[in-house]
Amino acid sequence: MKKIVQSCISVALVATFANADMSRVEMGAGVWQQTPKGDITYSDNGGTGSDGVNEKEENSNYAWMLIKHPIPVLPNIRLEYVNLESTGKATGSFEEFTAPIDTPTSLKMKQFDIIPYYNILDNTGWTTLDIGLDAKVVSLDYAAQGVTIGALASQNYSDSVTIVIPMGYLRARVEIPATNIGLEADVKYVTYDGSTISDMRAKIDYTLDFFPVVQPALEMGYRTQKIDISSTDVKSAINIEYSGLYAGLMLRF
Repeated sequence: MKKIVQSCISVALVATFANADMSRVEMGAGVWQQTPKGDITYSDNGGTGSDGVNEKEENSNYAWMLIKHPIPVLPNIRLEYVNLESTGKATGSFEEFTAPIDTPTSLKMKQFDIIPYYNILDNTGWTTLDIGLDAKVVSLDYAAQGVTIGALASQNYSDSVTIVIPMGYLRARVEIPATNIGLEADVKYVTYDGSTISDMRAKIDYTLDFFPVVQPALEMGYRTQKIDISSTDVKSAINIEYSGLYAGLMLRF
């Protein structure tokens, strides 16, 4: 009986390693057609200001790369980039300027995600499960036109800041047997002191496997990113959501 159990375990391990990709590189790029909504508010010493985001459809470019290696103790790496832009209309008093009614504003966010992760399941039973940490580097540019800065009216205001946001990362993927179709979802999430940031995606992709070394693929999915920053320690609050369909091309090596 013991020999039978050992044989079964050996067969299962061989099958698992046979299905696992010991090393792999994947990359993709495309367009995220998202619609922003929400607002930015400021309150201090009785003065209040608000900037409501125009709910207008925007096209944002995105790119990503996944690098998997055969060294178990070292994490694999995933890199991501997306460029988000939105416009709005501000009214009221802010920390550094005062805005007349419906002052035009713009918000730009370049996001770089650096994600070290480990495979919990690696194409085991056609299922992949990854877990890791995400360092989301956000380069933010904000601008407002025709505002009052100090005693000067009709000024253009701009400000830039770069921050790093640590987030948890979870990814699941299922390969549909006897097809070239894959179903995938991932989530990045962090919550602290009343503030929550999340970035979630679900997609389907189709691989064209008639090339021997490089396998091109098509991907299409839906992505939602929510930024809700509202702490008692800060005077500003941000509550913005970006949601919509995305589509792009992939390459697998």
